[in-house]
Amino acid sequence: MATVTARAALLDMDGTLVDSTAVVERLWWEWAEPHGLDQDTVLKTVHGRQGWQSMAILLPERDHEINLVENQQLLARESAETDGVFEISGAAELLSALARLPHAIVTSADLALMTARMGAAGLAIPELAITAERVTNSKPDPEGFLLAASLLGIDPVDCVVFEDSGAGIRAGLDAGMIVIGVGPHAPEFGPAHHVDDLTQIEISPAGDGFEVRIN
Repeated sequence: MATVTARAALLDMDGTLVDSTAVVERLWWEWAEPHGLDQDTVLKTVHGRQGWQSMAILLPERDHEINLVENQQLLARESAETDGVFEISGAAELLSALARLPHAIVTSADLALMTARMGAAGLAIPELAITAERVTNSKPDPEGFLLAASLLGIDPVDCVVFEDSGAGIRAGLDAGMIVIGVGPHAPEFGPAHHVDDLTQIEISPAGDGFEVRIN
């Protein structure tokens, strides 16, 4: 068991609160096939990033405007196709425990996609959500986490981040925050702590913040 003291919790969505793996992989495989891209390379690239940025990495010579157009098309399909999207175990309980404490979602999804996936998983959306429209730079840039901390009025060093992807974990670490990795692949990216799912997390008030117990 480990204990982390914090004053705000910043939560990624896909892979952290919501399991959307089946939809993400299917749609990205469909996108990648005409370009002759290796599936493993695609999946290692896309998790945690905004779609247009992933496209730029995978097809570096392609016009940026094409990436922007295709990203919007992909987002629209992802928002409409939510079969197979469900809650990560313990997510509802964690959000309930944080309800009266400073917290936010920080996701590379846009607002429509976040709303669709959280709804499909039956999860409450925090009052503050930093979505793709609110940042200039996608994860692994720390901009989204730093913006959330600023809007909550909390020093970054007093924030705890819940993340699953390499890009998201790097963003949280570069923001100077404590990062708890979620899921089987998180440990390889160097978070401070790791859980298999959110059932291993307990939240309890402590002083002017709260304690996160990692079981």
